[in-house]
Amino acid sequence: MIIALVAAFQLAASAAPLESLTVRDASRSAVVALVPSDGGSLLRADQLRPIVPVIVSHVTGSRWMLIVGGQSIEIEEGTRFAKAGGQTYQLATAPQVRKQALYVPLQLIAEILPRVAGNLAWDPARFELRAFSTPDKYARVSDSNARKQATPVLAQTVAPGPLRTRRLVVVDAGHGGPDGGMHGPLGFGPDVREKDVTLAVAKRVGAALNERGIDVTYTRTTDTLIALSDRGRIANEARADLFVSIHVNAANPGWKDPGGARGFETYFLSEAKTEDARRVERMENEVVKFESSQAARAGDPLSFILNDMAQNEHLRESNELAELIQRRMGVVHPGPNRGVKQAGFRVLVTAFMPAVLVEIGFGTNPGEAAYMTSPARMNELSGAIADGVLEYLRRYERRVSSTGSAAGGQGQR
Repeated sequence: MIIALVAAFQLAASAAPLESLTVRDASRSAVVALVPSDGGSLLRADQLRPIVPVIVSHVTGSRWMLIVGGQSIEIEEGTRFAKAGGQTYQLATAPQVRKQALYVPLQLIAEILPRVAGNLAWDPARFELRAFSTPDKYARVSDSNARKQATPVLAQTVAPGPLRTRRLVVVDAGHGGPDGGMHGPLGFGPDVREKDVTLAVAKRVGAALNERGIDVTYTRTTDTLIALSDRGRIANEARADLFVSIHVNAANPGWKDPGGARGFETYFLSEAKTEDARRVERMENEVVKFESSQAARAGDPLSFILNDMAQNEHLRESNELAELIQRRMGVVHPGPNRGVKQAGFRVLVTAFMPAVLVEIGFGTNPGEAAYMTSPARMNELSGAIADGVLEYLRRYERRVSSTGSAAGGQGQR
């Protein structure tokens, strides 16, 4: 069927090339220009917005990702294939990048996109893509007997309107290179290497933040090792507003049922208060054994930094950021909410800004291993983290605005 569709699109393109298509929902419509190419018509993917809220994310090199309604389509510049929902589709013509913008074949919009996103339909007679409102197809019942509504990444509700100031968030994918992090699960299930999962989720978090009008810098976009002390410095040099580090948890083998451990938690930098927090701290700080002597500084600056942070607002702000991210993840994550915790993570020590470390689940648990390796689930979880960040930034701007107004009023008196 796919081959026949490719042939049909090629024939249509050569017989009667069109100049545009229409994108429509119940109340709005937009015209998207078509660009001719040797293999058929192309269109700029981000011009489907705002009718179709698509995230266009440059993954790395020639690889790109489109995220629509919590579903992802992976494509590559110059390659006539697309991957979505575990299937591979042949394209009539290869995607192209022009002036840093992604152009995709018309066939992807007319045939593949409606298959991936259930609320889209292609009308060949009117040559238009239609977007419909549909019930949330991600609703499910967790095994804790509490019903949770898991909304797609683009359906998360946040306060309306853009931020007053363009903000920058550094997103850190934990581990990398020779440091694979945790490896799971215990028993049967999809193979989980922490460094791979954190990179995939970090990229999705970055794409979701971009969609919400927030700039993003990554500490790594490939499978490489970045020293723990360098990750915070990347954020400092970029003058970032926030630092968010993504990780995967692992159960203590000495627990009664290590394979059954589940849940998500978010940390901010402070002295660990519980034995479990100290366990996670030791696990995530263990990466220093992979670093060269030049990369790892002598001595432990944690006590100095904590003393400094006690005199400013970063610790309090980091706590609030962690609370908001944790709350948002609780909407979509099927596991138990393990709460906000504190520990002395080296990756947070050198980030002189509100900074958190997010443990998205236990890779040692077969069910959570399946959850965190599912593209659709990664999309919704990344959207939840991004919404937590956006809510924090909105609250921060309101505090700064009210403080400035009060100071201004006092000055006039």
